[in-house]
Amino acid sequence: LAIVFIGDGAPAGNYGYTSSGYSVYEEENERLTESLRTKVSAIKSLSIEIGTEVKNQNKMLSEMDNDFDSTGGLLGATMGRLRMLSRGSQTKLLCYMMLFALFVFFVIYWIIKLR
Repeated sequence: LAIVFIGDGAPAGNYGYTSSGYSVYEEENERLTESLRTKVSAIKSLSIEIGTEVKNQNKMLSEMDNDFDSTGGLLGATMGRLRMLSRGSQTKLLCYMMLFALFVFFVIYWIIKLR
């Protein structure tokens, strides 16, 4: 009666594994390594795309901030002129503005009614 252990008679380079079992595990490890490499590559490209998108969004927000600042300055200047107009004794000019606004309102009303 002879007892045979796994790895008996195997070459010293296999570290005690039989050649068929070792190659199965090695192939599985290679397949999993390649799968992991593919996933890491996909995550890397996705993170690069996210970084590019963030840069573009920050640039657009900066441009919008500048536009809002310039619009706020223009609106502030207009409001200052209106305050000056309302404080002054230029009631004649104020009446002309009101009549013009009323005229524009009726023209728009007339155009809508004709449709």
